[in-house]
Amino acid sequence: MQTFSGVGVAPGRVLAPVKQMPKPVQEPASQMHGTVTIPADVTVESQGQRIKDAAKAVQAELRARAATASGEGKEVLEATALMAADPMLVKSAIKLLSPDAPGGARTAERAIWEAGGTVAETLKNLGGYMAERVADVLDVRARIVSELRGLPAPGIPASDVPFILAAEDLAPADTATLDPSKVVALITSSGGPQSHTAILARALGLPAVVAALGVDEIADGTEVYVDGAAGSITAEPGEDLRLAAKAWATQASTLAAFSGTNTMADGFRVPLLANVGTGADAVKAADAGAEGVGLLRTEFCFLDRDDEPTVEEQIAAYSAVFAAFPGKKVVVRTLDAGADKPLPFLTNADEPNPALGVRGYRTDLTSPGVLERQLEAIAAAEAANSAEVWVMAPMISTADEAARFATLCAAAGLKTPGVMVEVPSAALTAATVLREVSFASLGTNDLTQYAMAADRQLGPLATLNDPWQPAVLQLVKLTADGAAQVSGECGTAKPVGVCGEAAADPALAVVLVGLGVATLSMSARALAAVAAVLATVTVAQARQLAATALAAPSAAAARSTVRAQLPILDELGL
Repeated sequence: MQTFSGVGVAPGRVLAPVKQMPKPVQEPASQMHGTVTIPADVTVESQGQRIKDAAKAVQAELRARAATASGEGKEVLEATALMAADPMLVKSAIKLLSPDAPGGARTAERAIWEAGGTVAETLKNLGGYMAERVADVLDVRARIVSELRGLPAPGIPASDVPFILAAEDLAPADTATLDPSKVVALITSSGGPQSHTAILARALGLPAVVAALGVDEIADGTEVYVDGAAGSITAEPGEDLRLAAKAWATQASTLAAFSGTNTMADGFRVPLLANVGTGADAVKAADAGAEGVGLLRTEFCFLDRDDEPTVEEQIAAYSAVFAAFPGKKVVVRTLDAGADKPLPFLTNADEPNPALGVRGYRTDLTSPGVLERQLEAIAAAEAANSAEVWVMAPMISTADEAARFATLCAAAGLKTPGVMVEVPSAALTAATVLREVSFASLGTNDLTQYAMAADRQLGPLATLNDPWQPAVLQLVKLTADGAAQVSGECGTAKPVGVCGEAAADPALAVVLVGLGVATLSMSARALAAVAAVLATVTVAQARQLAATALAAPSAAAARSTVRAQLPILDELGL
């Protein structure tokens, strides 16, 4: 029996054979080392056309997969498809085909390999969000090389039986379309709690552990036990763990549905909302009992295209979401472009530090008009539906920015403007910021990485990039306390919600409520588990647990102390 420890990012206790993700595509031989000869009748033009055709074929295949995906998966695939035909990548490869290139001519396979490596190194050196795109570039490079070789693209291994997928890390295009009826858990030796693997595992409801060194070396077919809440992995487990997996499978069925009304043990109401990206996501969330939408990611309208969508196109897209929640709250986040979501018509790919650059609301400074047209479309979609539409801007840092956004919303006819609290400055000055708008929503993914100065994709920084960090919880409390100082409707505090991944952690959800958070928004799959745990505690108990977490010396101590006082978590395998 061998045990591995990592960061648990999605709960569940599963027992199944492991299958390793196929090893990376083999590096093409280099002509410079005399290992390959380019035939005399092969021209630069013909090889260049092969590269262009292969890149287009990969892009078409990724787009086709995006068409059948939804939510996070769809967004990831569309963004990766854009990268497959990136002019910088293709043109750089074609230049290496020429005999005049440094070191002489390359084959098409070698040229795209070297060009991809150069692009990846450039992004890595830029750091921050651009560094997060390195895995995407290398994935696209492998797919183009496979296409040139006439081989299947790298991907999830086939299996006749359910299995646990193990890898060093998973490419976004793979995690976006894996079949959850076959892949029952994910374990990786790299990655972090906010990596593509982690986010999509939560969206799919798959138990997952990341940053677990050595799991990518477990032999295929080995029976493995995964505890996604504890972050533990055991190869060839004993009878006790086998029984734990069997018990969890039985208990999980009790979490299969959410009543649609979340009430704590003392009757206190904390609405549970859903994070969605498309109309199809919204329908699924409504079917799962979500009490509304706490985060509509509008990027799905803008990705996979070279120009801004028309107002009419946006109206149709937003209306599809609003229609799924008649009479209920839908919180729309305006375009969060930049950093890891570059758009050719809006953002600058040459920024030295994109994570701290022009992203979110800030793009209105460099590309005025895009935000106003989006607000116009949101207002028109609201007028055509009965949903209660709230609108918030991402990456707001100051009260002046909040005031200007509120003015833009009013000009468009939108009555409920708000802000995303992702930048620590907004949390520290929450009372001042909230005087200008109607509500705030905490984006804990970015708030954590900015507060801890830790890239959320990096495995070595996984312990820092943890929303349980007492410093992050202090920022949540400061935001809620600031909101309590500013009266909204009927003299009550202006509402503060959480729409980051932290809301989907049932134990952390209790703490967030104790800190003063009014609503929680999460993947639709997390609704039942969060509701089941909140139903066992009172607001007073939640406040006590929040105080305990704030006083803890570390994220690990905060988590373990709180979890020890919530026995329902162990009962439900959460």
